[in-house]
Amino acid sequence: MSYARRFDHVGITVADLDAVTAFFVGLGLEVEGRTFVEGEFVDTVIGIPDTRSEIVMLRPPDGGTGLELSSFVRPDHKPGSSDAMANELGLRNVAFEVDDLQAAVDRLAADGYGLIGGIGQYEQIWRMAYVRGPEGIIVSLSERIG
Repeated sequence: MSYARRFDHVGITVADLDAVTAFFVGLGLEVEGRTFVEGEFVDTVIGIPDTRSEIVMLRPPDGGTGLELSSFVRPDHKPGSSDAMANELGLRNVAFEVDDLQAAVDRLAADGYGLIGGIGQYEQIWRMAYVRGPEGIIVSLSERIG
């Protein structure tokens, strides 16, 4: 018996909600909603009393798995490692398939977000690159070429 019905979203806690939202909107995600959450329900679920956070839910144009960005009003967020690499434990990247990898990389570079390594190619199937986004988020971009 399977308990999971579908993969709904990934959540990332950020300090600058507007900047991180703009980054992902620039990649083509669409804002599904933005709101504040607080109260007994949230406190119970996350295990932190008296919380208040603002969240933005983003989805790709195809309506697939979402990305929830959350910024805590209270208590203050705790800083993470903004230069973590892929071999550090925890959530290390958010991955997107793009139509034109070079154009996506160039667009992000124009906004000051650079490659972590380079653009790699796996056989004649995929081209892929890791970009360091805002607040150190690693974004994996891949283009199907074969």
